[in-house]
Amino acid sequence: MPRYTFRKAEHICLKTEIESLFSAGSTSMSAFPLRATYRKLTYDGRGPQVKVLLSVSKRHLHHAVDRNRAKRQIREAYRLQKHLLISSLPQDVAINVAFIWLADHPMPSKLVSSRMNQILQRIRQNVLQAAPQTKEEDAASAE
Repeated sequence: MPRYTFRKAEHICLKTEIESLFSAGSTSMSAFPLRATYRKLTYDGRGPQVKVLLSVSKRHLHHAVDRNRAKRQIREAYRLQKHLLISSLPQDVAINVAFIWLADHPMPSKLVSSRMNQILQRIRQNVLQAAPQTKEEDAASAE
């Protein structure tokens, strides 16, 4: 039975994790109104296997009410569908993912949910096809 939670430990909060996520070696894909940027890491068994960052820019949604709604929609869509990604990950692979809002106006929750599903399926396929990146490769690509 999947757990439909999105706890604080699953959020990307550290500046170093954010910088490494957006540095060279990460992969990006879009399914309007979302863009996902992710980075594969080796998993040592501590903490969550998938960590997530949410971003809704003031450039796209000018009103705080709209930005907060978009973040709520992204969180809810991820929370309900994260088992699609987590259940298929190999034991030694961890993933950091950033979900970025692209639309200039609010979108229906049903659309956000369906696009989240598409993105998670594509990430799962890409991760299963490629070998995990080691911590030494992470350090080399960060330089």
